[in-house]
Amino acid sequence: MAKAVLVTKIGSIYDDLPEERYHFPRQYLGRMESCVGDWIIYYEPGRLTVESGRRAGRRAYFATARVDHIEADPARPDHFYAFVQDYLEFDRAVPFKEGPHYYESKLSNLDGTTNAGTAQNAVRRLPDHEYDFILQAGFAPVLTAEPDSAGHNAGPGLSEKPLIFDRPIVERLVARPFRDAAFAVAVKTAYQDTCGVTGFKIINGGGRSEVQAAHIRPVADRGPDSVRNGIALCSTMHWMFDRGLISIDDDLSILVARNRVPDTVARLINPGGRLRGPERVDLRPHPHFLAYHRREVFKG
Repeated sequence: MAKAVLVTKIGSIYDDLPEERYHFPRQYLGRMESCVGDWIIYYEPGRLTVESGRRAGRRAYFATARVDHIEADPARPDHFYAFVQDYLEFDRAVPFKEGPHYYESKLSNLDGTTNAGTAQNAVRRLPDHEYDFILQAGFAPVLTAEPDSAGHNAGPGLSEKPLIFDRPIVERLVARPFRDAAFAVAVKTAYQDTCGVTGFKIINGGGRSEVQAAHIRPVADRGPDSVRNGIALCSTMHWMFDRGLISIDDDLSILVARNRVPDTVARLINPGGRLRGPERVDLRPHPHFLAYHRREVFKG
């Protein structure tokens, strides 16, 4: 088994859904087969957009997952799918380079410049210790930092070296308490500690946000710990969402079950009846997960 970095782009020509699958051509089959049963890290590059002339994409590592199995693409010859489990997004997107430090040593030339040839590989093998360093940087807000007055955890500074933990971090990735904490931080941050349905932002006396991180597709039914499978909700709306009294359409319209929600509660919903989602479009609820909730949970 071997670990790897998988590159997935905004607007990719491949049929990627990082929470569930990675689509790739035959040239990477050998490398991907060696990853089955082991962990990978997703990397989002920057790319120059024709429309704006600017780079889109974070140029950062943003999530980890474990490769479960590989299947041939039935519709596209010489292409394959790697199906993943235990997907978990970082609470801090990790730049491929911070100061002089490259998290992937193979990306650094002897003169300190970036090895462009290696960087263009969509599947790059990753030594165990470099995998650990990226995870430590990505989950530092949950693992090490003290909460600030707003209930957020501060990540490491750009000049700080990755921290070493007594217990291998990979052992924590499958532990539900750790995953719940990491998911909550990522979702609350994306929604700026604000309920997506009501627009309420309530900070308690201890300086912590009262908003909760709700899964759209439940963990019990293979729902991933992804911001795109999450919504920040106040406790009442979280309860209603989990019981199918409200749901979200693909255009982010809020759906209310007929004759099941009192008018006094319905009046709390955002004016205009739309979800207040993250500013970044790529972090908003994914239609794949919203469709599941409407089909399997919603009582409308």
